[in-house]
Amino acid sequence: MNALLEVEGLEVAYGLSQVLFGVEFAIEEGQVATLLGRNGMGKTTTIRAICGLEPVRGGRIALAGARLDGWRADRIGRAGIALVPEGRQVFPNLTVREHLLAFAANRSGRREPWTPARVFALFPRLAERAGNLGNQLSGGEQQMLAIGRALVTNPRLLILDEATEGLAPLVREEIWACLANLRQAGQTILVVDKYVDRLIALADRHTIIERGRVAWRGSSAELAADHGIWHRYLGV
Repeated sequence: MNALLEVEGLEVAYGLSQVLFGVEFAIEEGQVATLLGRNGMGKTTTIRAICGLEPVRGGRIALAGARLDGWRADRIGRAGIALVPEGRQVFPNLTVREHLLAFAANRSGRREPWTPARVFALFPRLAERAGNLGNQLSGGEQQMLAIGRALVTNPRLLILDEATEGLAPLVREEIWACLANLRQAGQTILVVDKYVDRLIALADRHTIIERGRVAWRGSSAELAADHGIWHRYLGV
C-alpha cells in the first residue's frame, strides 16, 4: 500500500507558544487511523493544521505525494480532505437537503460517488428530517448531517474530530456502525475519539500525542495488549 497522508516533523505555534513539536505519522490508502491522547495534548491542533486551519511553522504535510502545508483550507478541501469538526458546526438556516446539495462534489472521482440519496440511505433519520433546518435537529441528527456533508464531497481522506462526543449511547452506536461500514467500503479515515476499545476494533494504526509530541505509535493488536499505555497516556 502507498501512504495517502504523510505528516513529518509538524510544528505549530500560537503566537510565542509552541503547541506541536515534530509530530509524525502516515496513513495508508484504505486504512483507518487514530490520534489519541488526553485533552489539550495537540490532537485537534494537528487536525486543524492538516486541514489548513492553523498555520504550520515547520515540517511537511503531503496528500498522495503532493505537499499541502501552506495551502488554504478551501484548496485542501478540494484536494480531497474532508473534516467532520468537533461541535458539528452545521448551518442553522439551511435544511438537511440544502446542506447535502451545497457540498456535493465527486472530488475523488468515484464510480459510485456519495450523493444525498446515498447519505439518506445511510442515515434514514436524515431522510425523515430532510426539510428541517440545522437548528431544528437533535445533537445526534446534527452529527449525522456533519458526516453526510463530508461524505458527499467524496473525500480521499475523511477526518472526524470527536464524532461521538456528547451523544446518547444509541446514537453513538449508529455512528460506530457508520464508520465500520465506511471502513469496509475502503474509505481512508482519521479519527479522534476517547473510546479506545471501540477504536481498537475499528482502526488499523494509532498515534498517541502527549504534550504536542508523538509518545507512541502502533497497531490495534499492540495497543490492546498493553493497557499500561492506556493508563499512562489516555487516562483510561
